[in-house]
Amino acid sequence: MAKAIGMVECTTVATGFKAADDMAKAADVELLQAEATCPGKFVILITGELSAVRASVDRASRAYEDRIIDTFVLGNPHESIFPAIYGTSEPEKIDALGVLETYDVAAMIVAADIAAKTAIVELMELRLAKGMCGKSYMTITGSVSAVQAAIDSAKQAAGDKGMFLDESVIARPSDQLMRFLN
Repeated sequence: MAKAIGMVECTTVATGFKAADDMAKAADVELLQAEATCPGKFVILITGELSAVRASVDRASRAYEDRIIDTFVLGNPHESIFPAIYGTSEPEKIDALGVLETYDVAAMIVAADIAAKTAIVELMELRLAKGMCGKSYMTITGSVSAVQAAIDSAKQAAGDKGMFLDESVIARPSDQLMRFLN
């Protein structure tokens, strides 16, 4: 089985710590992130074999159903997800800039994965809830048509869960704006 990632986003920090512990004990998974985000939510990101990640996320979803905002399991995440999350992505050239914003973290990561798999684009950054009152956004680059196709697909995915907030596609962003990217 392929590597997978999964996430549980909780409404409270206390439940988040309990859920993270339960998830680590439920199956052979590795905790990649278990931390409080704005506004007092808790995000748990795990990796492992698909069946283990699914079992771990399912356990937390059942045990803490009333304190879960959102979850996901991705069986084969795009390789650019982690550099974008951790801010290590360094695009060589920015032809067009795409921005998509969601109400939560889980919807953003799923939307970013879909965007990266829809067209030839590069994920630049995934800003996940910190300093954003729980909202998240991604920035991507590529040709205008590729960025637009990726944003359209990502918007649909986030909208399916009611988590889409806003989007934009900017052809040839100004040098002044470029100073503020990454």
